[in-house]
Amino acid sequence: MFTLDANAAPTAPAADLIKDGDEASFMKDVIEASREVPVIVDFWAPWCGPCKQLGPALEAAVTAEKGRVRMVKVNVDENQRIAAQLRIQSIPTVYAFWQGQPVDGFQGALPGSEIKKFIDRIAGLAGDGGLSEAIEAAEQMLEEGAAADAAETFAAILEEEPENAAAYSGLIRAHLAIGNSDQAQALLDNVPASIASAKEIEAVRAQIELARQSANAGPVADLMAALEADPSNHQARFDLATALLAAKQTEEAVDQLLELFRRDREWNDGAAKTQLFTIFDALPAKDPIVLKGRRKLSSMIFV
Repeated sequence: MFTLDANAAPTAPAADLIKDGDEASFMKDVIEASREVPVIVDFWAPWCGPCKQLGPALEAAVTAEKGRVRMVKVNVDENQRIAAQLRIQSIPTVYAFWQGQPVDGFQGALPGSEIKKFIDRIAGLAGDGGLSEAIEAAEQMLEEGAAADAAETFAAILEEEPENAAAYSGLIRAHLAIGNSDQAQALLDNVPASIASAKEIEAVRAQIELARQSANAGPVADLMAALEADPSNHQARFDLATALLAAKQTEEAVDQLLELFRRDREWNDGAAKTQLFTIFDALPAKDPIVLKGRRKLSSMIFV
C-alpha cells in the first residue's frame, strides 16, 4: 500500500539549502556541490544596508525551489581572499555556479520579482532532476499493467516534488488500477490546493466519477433490448452509455450520449451534455474519441 503525505518535506532540509560559507568550505559547498545542483553565492557584509534587504529575499526564493538550487552566504570581511579571487568589487554581489563554474550573477539589490526570475533561471539549469523521465517510466508501467510498481514510482516522485500534478494524478490512477478505490478517493480529497485545478487532476477526478458510475452499471444486453423496445426511453439510453463505459466501449458510449442530446438536450437537467464533458475530461485532449465527440457536440449546440 502506497500513501502520500501531501505536506512532505523538501528533498533537502533547509539547513542544507542555505549555508554560511568560508574559505575552508567553499570548494565543497560551492564548487563540488554545483556539479549536482546549481549553487548561488551571496557576497555580503554586516555593514552593508542593501545586503540586509537582499539576503532574506534570496533565502526565501531559494527555499521555495525545494532543493533545485542551494545558497551559500559569504561574509567578505571574513573571507577577503575568496572575494579577491572572484574580483568582488562591490556588495551585494551574487554569483551562480553550475558544474563547478560561475554561470550568472548580478550586483546590487533587486526587486522581488527580479530575484524570483533569477532563481528560477538558475534552478532550471539542472532541468527537473530526471523527474520527467521517471514519470514517463511510471506511465509505461501503468500501461503495461504493473500498477503496483507504477504507484511506488509515482510516490517516490512526489517525495521529491509533492506538488507535481502529473505524478499525483498518476498515483491516483495507479491505485484505481490496483483496485484501491478508497485510497484513490482519499488522495483526490487531499490534493494540494496549488494543483487542485490542474488538467491532470481534473482528468483523474472525471475518471473516478466514471468509475463510480460504472460500478453500478446494468447489463449492456438488457439495456439495449429496452432501448430497442422504446427508442424514446432516455433513461435507458443514458444507462446504456454508462454500461458501455463500464465495458470499455467508450466510443459507443459517446455515440449514445450524443444521440440522447440530439433527441432532448434538456433531459434531466442536460445530463447527456454533462456526462459527455466528464468523459472528455477523463480522456487525453487529443484522443480521437474526444476530438470527434467534441466536434459532433458543437455542431449540435450551434445549429
